[in-house]
This record gives sequence, C-alpha cells and structure tokens, in this order.
Amino acid sequence: MAKQKTRGGSAAKRREKQRQQRQDRVSSAQSQTAKRTGRNRAAPKRSPWLLIGGTIVLIAVIVGFFIFLSNQSNSNSNTNGQNGTPVNATTLQRVTNVNPALLSQIGTGGVSNPFKLPPGSPALLTGPKGKPEVFFYGAEWCPLCAAERWSIIAALSRFGTFHNLKEIASSSTDSYPNTSTFTFYQSSYTSSNIDFVPVENADTRRITLQTPTASEQQILNQYNVTGYPFMDIGNRYLITAASYDPAVLRTNPNDPSSDPLTQQQIANQLSTENTISKNVLGVANYLTAAICKATNGQPENVCNSAPIPSIEQSLSSTPVGMNGMQIGLVPSGIDALARRPD
Repeated sequence: MAKQKTRGGSAAKRREKQRQQRQDRVSSAQSQTAKRTGRNRAAPKRSPWLLIGGTIVLIAVIVGFFIFLSNQSNSNSNTNGQNGTPVNATTLQRVTNVNPALLSQIGTGGVSNPFKLPPGSPALLTGPKGKPEVFFYGAEWCPLCAAERWSIIAALSRFGTFHNLKEIASSSTDSYPNTSTFTFYQSSYTSSNIDFVPVENADTRRITLQTPTASEQQILNQYNVTGYPFMDIGNRYLITAASYDPAVLRTNPNDPSSDPLTQQQIANQLSTENTISKNVLGVANYLTAAICKATNGQPENVCNSAPIPSIEQSLSSTPVGMNGMQIGLVPSGIDALARRPD
C-alpha cells in the first residue's frame, strides 16, 4: 500500500514538472515573439505636412541663394564701372603686340599731329615711381575716349605691360553709341621707362568712378581741362581732343549711328594696313614718338625704330587734333557736350 502511494506521488510530480516545463516553453516563445514583433513593428507614420514644409523651406533657401548670386553679379557688373569683361586673349595679343614692320609701314597713317605743346617750359612731369608720367583723363561712357584707348594701349605696350584690362563699350545714348573699347579702371601697368597714370572719371552710366587726386587735379587745372579725353605726356605733349574719328570703328564709317565693330573685329584689323589700322596705329606711332621724347630715347629698340625718329622731328607743330572734337564737362564732370571750333 505504501509503494502505491510512492509511485502515485512520483507520477504526480513528473506530470507537474512536465506541465511547468511546457508553461516555461510557451512563456519563452511568447517572449521571443514579442521581441521580434517589437523590432519589426513599422515606425509610426509622420504627418505629410512636415515633409511638405521641409521641402518648401529647402526650395526657399535655394532660390534665395541664387538671388544673392545674381545680385552680386549685377553689383560687380554695374557698380563703379565694373561692367567690363576680361579681354579675349586673341584680342589682347593683337592690340598689345602689333607687328613693328606694320607700324613702320603705316607711319602716321595720314593722321594729323594730335598734340598741343604746353605753354611755357614746365618741368618734366614724373609719376609715382619717378619716371616720366603719361597721364590719361577720360570716362568709360565717353565715345572719343573709347577710340583713343585703342591707340594708347598699342603705343604703351611698346614700353611696358598692361594687366587686368577689361572690355567695355561707351554709352549707348551718346554719339558713336556703344563704341567697343577697354577700361583702365582697376587695371595696372608696369614699365621700366614710364609711369602710366589713368583716371576713368565716370563709369558707363556717367556715375563718378574715380576722382582725381590733388596732384592729378593740379594737372587738370594747370591746362584748364574741361573735357575728355585728355593726355599729358611728361608735360611735353598734350592731347586735348580726339585724335581720329571714332566712326572708323563702326560697320559704316560714314554713318556714326551704324553698328559698332566688336573688340575682336577691330583687333583683327590691326595686322594689316587698312582704314582702321591707319588711324589706330598712326596715332599710336605719334604717342610712341612723344613718349620717346620724354624718356630721352629710351628704350632704344623702340625709339630708334622706324618711323619714330622721323615723327619726333615733326612734333614741334601744334595742331589741335581731329576737328578739335572733345567731350566737355559741366561742373559735376558728368554731362556730355560735343565741342567743335566755330
């Protein structure tokens, strides 16, 4: 009887143990399932308005950035005369490296002596580095200055090197509208023989760009300068009027209102003898001869080359220049008036 109870008790214990094991397995399985379900549960859905709002903000930032860049570009191109673009390499090469043989062949190009002699016997004008100074006074809007710069660059490139020249066009509302040219504003020039001091008094919109320094204003006062262009070559020779007719730089030289030639088209004409090269390079030879007078014939390779010595001999006369044409100034230094002799 006792053995039966023992066996019965043992069987009950085994069943209880098995039941507990099954319960433990079920609990463990449920726990693992819950963990997997928690890991795989999808993230709660976000509001679509949050995504839309973020997209709108991003677009606004991008648009604002491009507006900022556009304003910066407009500021650089339209403020204080900085509306120029870097000179095309081919154009620059043809203007600053004219074939000496062509310069000799052209001579004066049939252009009249453009210089006036300063009254009295003023001392040699020297520049910031103590060398003979070539002083230019003009304005970016001025069409006569536009034509003159072609000759200035061709001539001065024989004595030194220009840096950071930019292409511009003269005023679209003045005579000879949109004449292709360059600006000396924010450019530089290096030479062993001369100091080049340019002043671009107003930009293409006739807004004051560079105000002459006290010493520069003294030059203007000394010679009663009332208009553009003006050049003083060492107080030895003055240019107080256009040296040649800017109409030469247009598609129809007989019609000043015809389309202007581009910088590249003009530069392309400086490799052969033609109407444009005769005017531009003829004046450049005059400028070269005047500078050689101021530098006492230095450098020799330039000043002794034809036709410079023969032009130097002719510089004692004092004609006014191309019809005495000059762009005049009102007291503010901005308005334009074409002046011709009566």
